[in-house]
Amino acid sequence: MTATLTDDIVATVLESIEEKKYENDKEKAGMIKDEANQFFKDQVYDVAADLYSVAIELHPTAVLYGNRAQAYLKKELYGSALEDADNAISIDPSYVKGFYRRATANMALGRFRKALADYQAVVKVVPNDKDAKSKFEECQKIVRRQNFLAAISVDHDKKTVAETLDINAMAIEDSYEGPHLGDKITKEFMLELIAKFKDQKKLHKKYAFKMLLDFYNYVKELPTMVEITVAAGKKFTICGDVHGQFYDLCNIFEINGMPSETNPYLFNGDFVDRGSFSVETIFTMIGFKLLYPNHFFMSRGNHESDVMNKMYGFEGEVKAKYTQQMSDMFTETFCWLPLCHLINQKIFVCHGGLFKEDGVTLDDIKKTNRNRQPPDEGIMCDLLWSDPQPIDGRSPSKRGVGCQFGPDVTAKWCEANGIEYVVRSHEVKPEGYEMHHNGQCYTVFSAPNYCDQMNNKGAFITITGDNLSPRFTPFDAVPHPKLPPMAYANSLFGFN
Repeated sequence: MTATLTDDIVATVLESIEEKKYENDKEKAGMIKDEANQFFKDQVYDVAADLYSVAIELHPTAVLYGNRAQAYLKKELYGSALEDADNAISIDPSYVKGFYRRATANMALGRFRKALADYQAVVKVVPNDKDAKSKFEECQKIVRRQNFLAAISVDHDKKTVAETLDINAMAIEDSYEGPHLGDKITKEFMLELIAKFKDQKKLHKKYAFKMLLDFYNYVKELPTMVEITVAAGKKFTICGDVHGQFYDLCNIFEINGMPSETNPYLFNGDFVDRGSFSVETIFTMIGFKLLYPNHFFMSRGNHESDVMNKMYGFEGEVKAKYTQQMSDMFTETFCWLPLCHLINQKIFVCHGGLFKEDGVTLDDIKKTNRNRQPPDEGIMCDLLWSDPQPIDGRSPSKRGVGCQFGPDVTAKWCEANGIEYVVRSHEVKPEGYEMHHNGQCYTVFSAPNYCDQMNNKGAFITITGDNLSPRFTPFDAVPHPKLPPMAYANSLFGFN
């Protein structure tokens, strides 16, 4: 939903309330809250959040802050959700949902110890609540595992999953009816693989591990910023978030052509999570990367990380369809994905956006250590998490990580680094794309009807080597099997 449409709906709702009788601001705020609750129930979270904001201005209560925090969580604005949860708890320290909201936001940001403290507070208030007790115990397990992993991380002799794999020992059963992989991936293999995935069949774990190992060994050797040259007259396509929406990924190829040496693609992060066909999505992308290493490109997104995969479903999906060992290997592999791409020295492509500090150069980016989980600040964090804003300057991110950067920041950075414009993803847009900052920054998002509820279009960008002006192709969602988004997500990430 566009900001203008949201504003129009909010204005209409408020006009209708003004026509009714109310005794005081408290009563009026309650009427607005009721309207906001209905929009939340209808999954129109932008309108719900704005209406809660109006009600809060009239008569702030713990419930209103808690409800707005819930809307922000749905919009993935975890920083704003944390602030509202804090306000709710400050107003009413016995408001249990405030602790739930804060714990959920902290979980999404990977701040498990803080989340554990909130779940512990809930259990103290409602010791017989089974859901609270379950979440506390599950979060406690995660914190203990983190402590264990931190303890063994000092062991420099510890081998990676890639080093311990014995693919030759994995047998192919006679009953297996999927595609067979030889020494190298072929076009025919990829076509058969996609067809099997569409029929909800699995690739044998031996072949899946082989593909993942080959991909791991390949991306390890890539630079942090990959430079791409598109020849004059040649087409190049940039796609945004796909988020495990495999059938929509296939639709992109139907509309725009299959990847090939004459039809190259760049996918700009967030390949997995939320959508419940993330395994099919990532193996399709890995296959094309191995088949066309110089014509199929993949940038890391904020969801190519251990914390996000634990919360939003990818880890659970890999464990359900394969093994914990494979999930661990994905975690290792994602750490080696490039953080950004530079096309013809003029188009800078990253998942999130620009930087909290002035003066960051392309050389600084090239020198950034990416083989790690995303930090809470610095160049890597900003590349994966930041968002553009319409006003000049910088603001704290509503996500709780990264920053918001204005048109002056983009103009200054592009001029200093010889960049024509920035392409980023990371945000749902009604038409699948949006222009920012006088055409120096563009968002592209390629997961239509995100999570089966946002009613947005997806889009992709095409350019040619002699015409770098972006051309946008929006597209609608296509049907998929009756498996809902977040089917494999961690039970901790429930909204209470």
